[in-house]
Amino acid sequence: MIILPAIDIKDGSCVRLFKGDFSTVEKVADNYLETAQSFEKAGAEWIHMVDLDGAKEGRPVNTKIYTDVAAKTNLKVEIGGGIRNLETIEEYLNMGISRVIIGSAALKNPALVKEAVEKFGSEKIAVGIDAVKGMVAAEGWLEASDVNYIDLANKMIEAGVRYFIFTDISKDGTLSGVNKEQLKALADATDGKCNIIASGGVHTMDDIIACKEMGLYGTICGKSIYKGTLNLKEAVEYARVCD
Repeated sequence: MIILPAIDIKDGSCVRLFKGDFSTVEKVADNYLETAQSFEKAGAEWIHMVDLDGAKEGRPVNTKIYTDVAAKTNLKVEIGGGIRNLETIEEYLNMGISRVIIGSAALKNPALVKEAVEKFGSEKIAVGIDAVKGMVAAEGWLEASDVNYIDLANKMIEAGVRYFIFTDISKDGTLSGVNKEQLKALADATDGKCNIIASGGVHTMDDIIACKEMGLYGTICGKSIYKGTLNLKEAVEYARVCD
């Protein structure tokens, strides 16, 4: 399993939200590059980054920050937020981003996902499934839908998607533990056809262990690292050694 420490960017700053609520924005680090370098020093190979401004506006906003991290560290950068067309995906990949996350567009424009996978390959494309009570949300989590998260995952698998980031929004930024029930349901329903990355609620090593025992591909850690409830180096070493 891989561990993906997270940096969310709003107005150029490293922040965290509580349950995806933009009014709860909290600055968690002073310098995005120094933060990314500290993750690399702890042994991380990947970093999960989110353009919160981009997610809200539906277009890339903080591009330089992500390309800086890709260029100035050895971390593989996974980026989401505001990605709505093939041109944006291609630009990110050409600038050294390792994996691009399609979120809202997967719900509203599934043809884009299929085209992206066909053009760039399944290793370069992930679909972000963000849910409230099992129903998918979009547009920076500001819009709800009547689409079940498992139904969307299966539809995306048919389109060729092999990487999913699943976030229970009610858990995000809460340090209350991952949603093991929904993650297990997703893993069971997709039956090994995809790589699932857990996001939202990670608090301690217990969550890392639980995700590993479910056979998940990866786990994203954000607030737990910044608040000190999870030791990133320990989490990375556990995930790596136990593979």
